[in-house]
Amino acid sequence: MITQTKQAAGVDRDALVVRMYRQMMAIRLFEERVNDLYTRALMPGLAHLYIGEEAVAVGVCEALTRSDYITSTHRGHGHCLAKGAAPDRMFAELLGKKAGYCKGKGGSMHIADPATGNLGANAIVGGGAGIATGAAFSAKYLGTKQVSVCFFGEGALGQGILYEEMNLAQLWKLPVIYACENNLYNEYTHCSESTAGDMLARATAFGIAAEAVDGQDVRAVHAAASAFVERARAGEGPGFLLLNTYRYRGHHVGDIAREYYRQKQEEQFWTSERDPITLHGQWLIAQGTVDQAGLDSITSEIASEMDRAVEFAVNAPYPDVSEVGEDVYA
Repeated sequence: MITQTKQAAGVDRDALVVRMYRQMMAIRLFEERVNDLYTRALMPGLAHLYIGEEAVAVGVCEALTRSDYITSTHRGHGHCLAKGAAPDRMFAELLGKKAGYCKGKGGSMHIADPATGNLGANAIVGGGAGIATGAAFSAKYLGTKQVSVCFFGEGALGQGILYEEMNLAQLWKLPVIYACENNLYNEYTHCSESTAGDMLARATAFGIAAEAVDGQDVRAVHAAASAFVERARAGEGPGFLLLNTYRYRGHHVGDIAREYYRQKQEEQFWTSERDPITLHGQWLIAQGTVDQAGLDSITSEIASEMDRAVEFAVNAPYPDVSEVGEDVYA
């Protein structure tokens, strides 16, 4: 099971950077098995894979405590796992099984786990902005010192609700971080054709502290996120992270032939030169923190864990038809 332990005063830095490698690899192997479940027709519906963007979710969530909040997106498996969700219950949810986090009724795009501060993935573009900002308001009102992170893609920069919420967050100095995952494509359209102007300036126009970060460098993401979380927790207001990253696969698992909207050479560059797991692994070896055999052992251990989780989900029972009206609020 993926556990979520956080860096605190006195925690070994080596333990943190190795844990971030483990978490990224866990997300990668989880998503590869999701794709396998889809291609074998064992998973109903579609899923939007997070492969290539692992450093964003891990770098940000490792800066949070278990009680801090996140809201996620339709491409949300990575966020859920990085915040502490268990792979077996995640797979069960994807397969519509009763053991899933939403008893099989949420599916891939609506997983929520309040126990780990995950207020839910959301299929509506920008739909998490109001939830995350509202959670931040409650934290400030109640004095709990919790911080809220709203994950969204660059496509959400075209949604009005995001600007309404950023305006309120800055006016009221709410402890919320807006984490924009710029993976370059709004479904099948390059962001240069859909998003005018400077993405970072969208936040600075409100006076919100903002920073652009290499989303393929988990240590850079973690450092930036930690600084923003610290200032938010101290009552200094919201932050905006522009996390420049790339999705390796299609918009969803059925989007296989992508040549009509992006070049194969582009994909090859990102996968061979900018892979976040490879880059972090190389850094760990160069630092003498772990050797290649150690990284291989981590991968093997996590692969076995994911296989057991898939087996659990495949064999888990479906909810009884009598439960169809339970836990449904809209």
